[in-house]
Amino acid sequence: MSTPTFPSPSTPVSIEGPPKVLLLENIHASAAEMFAAEGFQVERLKGALKPEELEQRIQGVHVLGIRSKTNVHELALAKAPQLLAVGCFCIGTNQVDLASANRHGTPVFNAPFSNTRSVAELVIAEIIMLSRQLGDRNREVHTGQWRKVSVGSYEVRGKTLGIVGYGHIGSQLGVLAESMGMRVIFYDVMTKLPLGNTRATATLEELLENSDFVTLHVPATPATEKMMGVAELARMKKGASLINASRGTVVDIEALANALRSGHLGGAAVDVYPEEPETNSDGFSSALQGLSNVILTPHIGGSTEEAQASIGKEVATSLIKLVKTGATTGAVNFPQVEVPLIPKTHRILNVHRNTPGVLRDINRIVSDLNANIHAQVLSTDANIGYLVMDLDQDVAAPVCQAIASLKTDIKTRIVS
Repeated sequence: MSTPTFPSPSTPVSIEGPPKVLLLENIHASAAEMFAAEGFQVERLKGALKPEELEQRIQGVHVLGIRSKTNVHELALAKAPQLLAVGCFCIGTNQVDLASANRHGTPVFNAPFSNTRSVAELVIAEIIMLSRQLGDRNREVHTGQWRKVSVGSYEVRGKTLGIVGYGHIGSQLGVLAESMGMRVIFYDVMTKLPLGNTRATATLEELLENSDFVTLHVPATPATEKMMGVAELARMKKGASLINASRGTVVDIEALANALRSGHLGGAAVDVYPEEPETNSDGFSSALQGLSNVILTPHIGGSTEEAQASIGKEVATSLIKLVKTGATTGAVNFPQVEVPLIPKTHRILNVHRNTPGVLRDINRIVSDLNANIHAQVLSTDANIGYLVMDLDQDVAAPVCQAIASLKTDIKTRIVS
């Protein structure tokens, strides 16, 4: 295993004037409004930034907000020593080099809950559309064809929905499906408490063999990559439909197209793809285009006004707390610390390499400068330690400067 590389120790991070926030990809105005209300300086851009553009624009920025199309990589992080946090205003965080952000002392936040209802409602709509072949009937009428048929069209009542991944979206989807008279089963790698009459299956294979509709709600990990391939699709009931509104990498698109062409599967609804256009003006192609009873949407599962407003507030709240108090609760790549501010003190926030003796060296600095510690909390992971320490106001600055000069230092600043 290679040894992780860390940035060289530097001077403490200082915020001269209002903290600078850069929001990309048309993040909802609710986020900008929250930052502005807290006195932050906000810049909003409609589109994503290419890697070389990001490297330039991120310099001097304290908080970066992105959605799914901006990739935050090692070079950009290395050019942004003042960057305190990255906010992903979406569920996924795979567009950020989380390991590099960790080593640079930059916590990354996301919004794992705010678009739950929007995605669940989309899946319900797609189940009905697939069951009634509404996509095909809609297209036919638009082109002047009149095919009033009932063959192959069914009610969803009494059908079985199989949910793969019974998290926030999966569990709420199950409740909605049950209210429509569907039977609901789920499979999850972790033990989950079923809601309502939903039943867990012991294996993925059991779920696939017994479901009329299979919907995927899993993260993008090595374990889920192409988890729905040739063998899994063949396990599904003949005439069943597959819905994917999770991550594009979890379905083998060519295998799915073949299963649809052969008639083994009766339909599919896909909202996410292994490769997606960077902008709305770029072209798109897929092996699924033109197939019967296939609904293709452009990654809009969480694209409702309600979801985007909630995401804006959820992520902005985490970022504001990080800047003003150092709280990292909810960060996906960082030790979790949240400590109430103590009046009439200054808070030192220190990220350092997780090596033996760091806390000893820091406490020696505090002792040598005759500083009084009011509170001190340290949390670590495999690579870094995160220290939150409240001191008397008159000694915080020299203590901060001395800590930042340690060879183990990654990022240090004062919250006053």
